[in-house]
Amino acid sequence: MVPLQLVDSFLLDYNVGQALVLVFVLGALSILPLKSQKLLSLHVIGFGVIFLLTPQALVPTHYLFLGIVLVVVGPLLYVTANS
Repeated sequence: MVPLQLVDSFLLDYNVGQALVLVFVLGALSILPLKSQKLLSLHVIGFGVIFLLTPQALVPTHYLFLGIVLVVVGPLLYVTANS
């Protein structure tokens, strides 16, 4: 378990959007060895929704646009995935 002071000291240097991007990239990298395009697309859709629902008081506006892009690209990835 990670101590809360470590998490707090990390979040003081960065905003919530940057922390979410880090978690998104680490999650995507952990899905890549599974070679599942459907799982990756669900990950993209999920984080797109998270970026859309994150309050704009916590993150800059460009993370909203990132969320819109991820919500549009995610279903395209899902539809083009092989069974």
